[in-house]
Amino acid sequence: MKSARSSTRSATSCILPDVGRTPVPEYDVIVVGAGSAGSVLAARLTEQPGRRVLVLEAGPAPRTVAGYPPEARHAPSLAATDPAHPLNWAVPVELRRGHRHTVPRGRIAGGSSAINGTYFVRATPADFGDWAVSGWSYDDVLPCYRRLEHDLDFGGPVHGDRGPIRVRRPAGHLCSPLTGPFLAAAAELGIAAERDKNAGGPPGAGLIPSNAVEGLRVNAAMVYLLPNLHRPNLELRGDTPVARVVLDDDRAVGVETTAGEVIRAGEVVLAAGAVNSPHLLLLSGIGPADELRAAGIPVRHDRPGVGKNWSDHPGVFVPFHSGVPQPHPDAVGCQASINADSGADPAGDVEILLFARPFVPGGALHLMCGLQRPESRGSITVQSPDPSVRPRVEYRYLETEADRRRLRHAIRTAADLLRTGVFPGGRAGIGGDVLGVDRRLDGWIAANLTTAVHLCGSAAMGRGPDTVVDPQLRVHGIAGLRVVDTSVLPTAPRRGPAATALMIAERAATFFRSRPGTRTAAY
Repeated sequence: MKSARSSTRSATSCILPDVGRTPVPEYDVIVVGAGSAGSVLAARLTEQPGRRVLVLEAGPAPRTVAGYPPEARHAPSLAATDPAHPLNWAVPVELRRGHRHTVPRGRIAGGSSAINGTYFVRATPADFGDWAVSGWSYDDVLPCYRRLEHDLDFGGPVHGDRGPIRVRRPAGHLCSPLTGPFLAAAAELGIAAERDKNAGGPPGAGLIPSNAVEGLRVNAAMVYLLPNLHRPNLELRGDTPVARVVLDDDRAVGVETTAGEVIRAGEVVLAAGAVNSPHLLLLSGIGPADELRAAGIPVRHDRPGVGKNWSDHPGVFVPFHSGVPQPHPDAVGCQASINADSGADPAGDVEILLFARPFVPGGALHLMCGLQRPESRGSITVQSPDPSVRPRVEYRYLETEADRRRLRHAIRTAADLLRTGVFPGGRAGIGGDVLGVDRRLDGWIAANLTTAVHLCGSAAMGRGPDTVVDPQLRVHGIAGLRVVDTSVLPTAPRRGPAATALMIAERAATFFRSRPGTRTAAY
């Protein structure tokens, strides 16, 4: 095997596979997607000099931090989540029947970690217990959480102090004048304090860990990929969308780009996100056979769970007005949260987030009320063999009375917070005539429904017939193909999955066979 990638591509590498012969792969691993998980995985795999890795990113791939647009670098800015912004895929979805919406997804190296609100909270121990997947207990993954982070506030056995991602909570000039009153109001309602939301303790009210430092949004590509692009065994290509995985019988042998180029590899990893990774499986003929046939895609492997039974966090924004000054320009908007039990889940099935900065200048502030353990399940359905045709994404939110009841509970708790009088001049933007009547509140929720953009489980891991990947994230029935992103989580965790997406890739890197005579470098 060559020690570095070839500077020229062989003639056989650019044609569709011939079942009778398998050309020598150009790369050991192709990682599809330079987002949160893909960036981590590529950096870790190329710590072994003999392993050649190609990362294909559908969006632009800056080579320096300065190469990112200001709205991607400046942590308080959510400008790139606007549906018209070029860094946003703006995925069309249906939250409920007839309720159309667009979901922001990062269209740049770093993925959604390059445009999001920098909420960086781990999944809870209860989540890993619920999933009950071998090798994925809380104790199994804690070293991976520690490896990725440099926590600037807490140390000890729970936190890392040498990882690439710097994590801190709002403090000093970066703490909004509303953050203290929010936590004080929670205490007045009898909600316990949660001093460290990444310590794995009981739910409560506390400051939100953030992957933003002094106003800089630290996305995964910035600290995992960019510092390692000098490695001769790591190649990053931007603006290179993938159309499908190339299969030779029941083995993945490479990928085909939308430009028609076929690139061969010993192993393919889909890290394109919880919408695009299952879509690529479906475009490759891996998924529910009937749906593939209906879309005109030849069935290569019947796997009913692809794109099915996933979950996300439904939510609504409760507006309020306050006379306090705006936070410092470098302070993130999402500063503190309450994670609480609605009466159905001691680990915390509802969340109330304080957004201390208005979404538009002079506008209202918001408390986002989310349902963290919904019963509703969504579906992603391929529509065409043409990769440019978006799949149908149906959330099917709030289809059960239990989900509606628990979200009402979260909203009423938020209104109670605003009524404590602790918020200076705070007043809710929803009237008591609505809050007090279930039917009216359900109507208000339906009119204001949104999503936290935490889609998980569209290629779930496990051993059952409805799962897609095994505990080592290998696609069932297809050799040489893995999925490494939040698609694999059986359900959305009780906290947002940004930190967990990186952990998945750190964990996945340990599943690849080490090459003799190599050692893992330290960050």
